[in-house]
Parts: sequence; structure tokens; C-alpha cells
Amino acid sequence: MSLTNAQYDSIMHEYDVRQADRHRLIEERKKEIYEKVEGYREIDNQIASESIKAGMEALSKGTSTEYLSERIEELRRKKSLLLTNAGYSINYLDPPYKCPYCKDTGYIGTEVCHCFKQAKLDYAYSQSNIKTLLKEENFDTLTYDYHTGEELTKFMEAEKAARNLVGNFETEHGNILFIGSVGTGKSFLSNCIANELIKKGYSVIYFSSASLFESISDYKFSKDKYSKENPTKDIYSCDLLVIDDLGSELTNSFVSSELFAIVNERHLRNKSTVISTNLTFKEIKDRYEPRVFSRIHLYYEICALIGNDIRNYIKRYENRK
Repeated sequence: MSLTNAQYDSIMHEYDVRQADRHRLIEERKKEIYEKVEGYREIDNQIASESIKAGMEALSKGTSTEYLSERIEELRRKKSLLLTNAGYSINYLDPPYKCPYCKDTGYIGTEVCHCFKQAKLDYAYSQSNIKTLLKEENFDTLTYDYHTGEELTKFMEAEKAARNLVGNFETEHGNILFIGSVGTGKSFLSNCIANELIKKGYSVIYFSSASLFESISDYKFSKDKYSKENPTKDIYSCDLLVIDDLGSELTNSFVSSELFAIVNERHLRNKSTVISTNLTFKEIKDRYEPRVFSRIHLYYEICALIGNDIRNYIKRYENRK
């Protein structure tokens, strides 16, 4: 997809904000260290002075600056020792970037970074809401507190499949169909997978089933089709496509045909897809074309979750507090 100038500027503004926030944090921490760690400021000033001296001598022909470089390294070691002795992390004044690959610039050299590509996808498909959701629904927040017995066994099997898909993503291009009634953890596990792969730098598109087919329909039946971007280009090619709540859309021959095209095309391109649905196997077979069910049955790991709506357990637990 291509960006308008306004969209590009908006994404780049986000990178500017990230860099400004990091610089502000560094300055705040440096001020704290200067106030609390005796001798740190003086060494910082010495390093600055020695660096200037090294630069000046480097301009003089035939002058070796090796001893100055060694002196600067020794001063840096002393700084690190002062930090750790005062109880600070050695990297306290070097906080991590949100994207360590491009250092929050959007580019690695002249190449667009994966985080910029993901930002484009988010912009195109209005996925800012899913980013908020992924902060709450990920493997770090996964709990077994709301499952017991066979429900727990099925959930743990589905979790294992989700973790395996992430762990083997680069080589196996796995697909998963999470099937089960409302609130059994299907969407949660889908979000866990999406979150991990975004962090690893893969491109992820998340759609509710209804919005997926609406997006395709809007393009294909538009009277001004040539002025719009074809969404299937990204839907077919992104590293991971998540289709949440399959069956919630108004199913017809168009939807069935498009679902087959997505499942089949992504399989041919070795791209992973995760689908969650409240439908039973029979309902999937009856609602969509037989070839859709056939492809899913052949190419997807089926994870059937059972039990009551977890959200009811959570609500009751919160009410007891």
C-alpha cells in the first residue's frame, strides 16, 4: 500500500516523538546521576576533554592517538564502575529503543524497517485498537486460574500450539484454527501469537471476520475502484493474518469465495493464518464452500477449546473483592 504525504508525516512524527521522549529520559537520568553519584560528572567532563584532544591530534599528520583512546576507555570503565557501585544498571543512561533494529528512526540505512512496514499496515487497516488490546492479552498475562479439568487440558494444548507456531514461525509457516464457544480463550491466544510476532518484527494484520470481508467488498464493488488500494495485496502477503470470530459476518457466496481465495493463496505463498470461530465443524462445512473446509482441514492445526465464558468467571472474581 502507498501512503499519502499526510499519512507518512504522521508516522514519522511518531518516530520523532519516540526519539524526543528517549532523549528527555536520558537527560533526566543524567541529572539524577550527577546529583547522586559522586565523581561521575567530573569523569564525563574528562572524557569530553580527552575526546576533543584526540580529535585535534587526529588532524595532525603522523600523530598517534592510541594512548588517548586507551585513556578514554579507561575513563568509561570508571564511569561504569561508579554506576554499578551506586546500585544502578550499567545501561541506566542508555535506555532501550522501542525498535532496536532502526533505533526508532523507521529506517535501517536506506531500507525501511519492519516497524515502519507494520505502522503502514496499522494505518491502512485502523488497527491502533488492537495494539492496545495486545498490551493486555499476551503470553505474559496468560493464566490458568479460570480453567479446570478438561477445559484446562484443552486450553493448555491450544497454548502449546500457539507457542509452537511462534517458535517455529521462520521455517514452518504454521496455521491454526481455534474453535469453541464464546469466551473460551480463542481470541486471547490469537492475540498472544500476534503480539509475539509483531515484537519479532513480522508484519501482522488483524481483522474481525466482518470487517475483513467488508474491506474486500468495499474495494471490489466500488464504482471508483481504481482510486483505491486493493486490500487483498496485503491480506495475501503479510506474514501473519488473524481472522477473529469467523462466522460473525453475513455469509454469502461472495464471502465463501473470498475466504477460499485467502486460505488458498496464503497457503501457496507459505504465509501463516490464525482463525478463531464459534462455529462447529459442521457449521463451517455447511456455511462455506466444501473446498474451504477441505483446505482448513488439510493445512490448519485444529485447536478445540471447551468450557464456559471466562469473562463470567472474571466478573464474579472481581465482585468478590
